[in-house]
Amino acid sequence: MQLMNAITDVPGIKVGQAENAEALTGCTVVLCEQGAVGGVDQRGGAPGTRETDLLRPMHLVQKVHAVLLAGGSAFGLDAAAGVMRFLEERGIGFDAQVARVPIVPAAILFDLGLGDAKVRPDAAMGYRACEHASAERPAEGNAGAGMGASIGKILGAGGAMKAGLGTASVDLGGGCVVGALVAVNALGDVVDPASGGILAGARPAKVGPVKVGGDGPFADTLTVMRGFVGKTALRFASHSNTVIGVVATNAALTKDEANKVAQMAHDGLARAVRPAHTLFDGDTLFALSTGDKKVDVNIIGAYAAEVMAQAIVRAVLEAKAAGGLPAASDFQSP
Repeated sequence: MQLMNAITDVPGIKVGQAENAEALTGCTVVLCEQGAVGGVDQRGGAPGTRETDLLRPMHLVQKVHAVLLAGGSAFGLDAAAGVMRFLEERGIGFDAQVARVPIVPAAILFDLGLGDAKVRPDAAMGYRACEHASAERPAEGNAGAGMGASIGKILGAGGAMKAGLGTASVDLGGGCVVGALVAVNALGDVVDPASGGILAGARPAKVGPVKVGGDGPFADTLTVMRGFVGKTALRFASHSNTVIGVVATNAALTKDEANKVAQMAHDGLARAVRPAHTLFDGDTLFALSTGDKKVDVNIIGAYAAEVMAQAIVRAVLEAKAAGGLPAASDFQSP
């Protein structure tokens, strides 16, 4: 199977995006209009989410119709109303007899400090993202929910870098595909999962009269955390960080299995983001099953972690400088 290396390689998945480039915020919607079995795993200490409880086992609703990723902090959850309106107009949703109710779980990231804090994703932007949805390869980097994303913030905005949105996929054979899409707005650094080398993250910065982080391009968040300045900085660290994303497959999964795949996908997050799942991050990953391919859930989960790590790397490598923050491409040799 010829893949685009994107979550849209999964049959039944479309992606639409809308953003405000001047305000540096936006949203990304993953549409599964025929319905998809959904799961979620939330591990960070500062999440902003919607409709996640219904994804857990022992709850009535079995399928979702879209997942929204948005900037704007908690304000950005408003964009889900636009996604619901788009789906309702097309007769898509859970049949509640008197109405069809679209099921749209969502997660947000905090980007208010980078662009215009007065401009956030709203219902109109969510609707517009749905209008743009297609099975084509979605834009990466400064796009959708990744428009205002940043990373490496332990030393404050002066040492941070621009990040964004990334996607990846893998063909497991027999027509089975696993894909991932993620917006990266982490406190920590993004590293090469193979070598552990930092690709983007905290840069050396002055904290008062002291320069912290050495003389190289990256300060290394883990190293900074061990020192006096890092320990002090953590007391005042912003809660404006998170990695939010979706993994999808056309393998047949039960609701329990979808939740397990979302859980295993976090292994990929932890391989590519260092440190991950801190109290200052809202790390939340969704899992979607759109098909009926018979593949062991352990295989799906293992490769969900792989494509999640790849998508995170792409999110920083495809990002461009914005809001006064440099991007990984600014540090690469010509």
